[in-house]
Amino acid sequence: MTITDFSPRRVDVDGVVKTVYAAGSGPAVVVMPEMPGISPDVLRLARWVRDAGFTVLVPSLFGIDGAYPTAEAGENVTRRACVSAEFRAFAGGGTSPVTAWLRGLARQAHAECGGPGVGAIGLCFTGNFALTMALEPAVIAPVVNHPSLPLDDPAGLEISDADARAVRDRIARDGLTVLAYRFDNDRWCTGRRFAAYRALLGDAFDGRVLPGGSANTDPPPFFRDVVGTPHSVVTAHLVDEEGHPTLKARDEILAFLTHRLNPLASSN
Repeated sequence: MTITDFSPRRVDVDGVVKTVYAAGSGPAVVVMPEMPGISPDVLRLARWVRDAGFTVLVPSLFGIDGAYPTAEAGENVTRRACVSAEFRAFAGGGTSPVTAWLRGLARQAHAECGGPGVGAIGLCFTGNFALTMALEPAVIAPVVNHPSLPLDDPAGLEISDADARAVRDRIARDGLTVLAYRFDNDRWCTGRRFAAYRALLGDAFDGRVLPGGSANTDPPPFFRDVVGTPHSVVTAHLVDEEGHPTLKARDEILAFLTHRLNPLASSN
């Protein structure tokens, strides 16, 4: 599938170059892909962010851009990411190195797009990256969606102890809120994981839980056959029907971004 309504850019951060798909205007929001890549569902979310009045940036971190892979292909992407030097998929690994590149992207985006700061939306494998990106002062609206790392510790957080303390202190100092979502029966993002976020961040962690029975029952093959549980609240398991809990979650995310990044629009 060709991504036709986003402009691909090659973005250099400290000598590391990655492709980023950009669209829209206004303050910047980085929408990170979920495993196994920038799927049509991730692009749908990015378009909603764009249409809410933002410059949306979708970095290519893994997988085939724009595709719904087969379950087998998605598993292969996941396995490669798990052993990649850029990611820390398992407990004890600390902070994924790719988040330093993402912070640089946010810094460049803020300089280019202006506004009070940058939003960051993490999804699944990249869910916690939105929190770690808050080590960059430009990031003022982190959204942590169903964070799945570390894969082998349902009560763990994918972040080093030093970075966890620094993020906690930065969020407290600047009065930030971290918005987060999961389904109540998600085996990849459990209640124990949300409890760990709350233990770290206190009231700054706004973790919202949807009933798993509200998830889309016919997601793409990777989510049906590999993920195997309600998981992706605003992408693969979203139901695009007015009044549906997952669509309300999307609207809450857009309102959060607008309040933080475009306060004049949110007051109108």
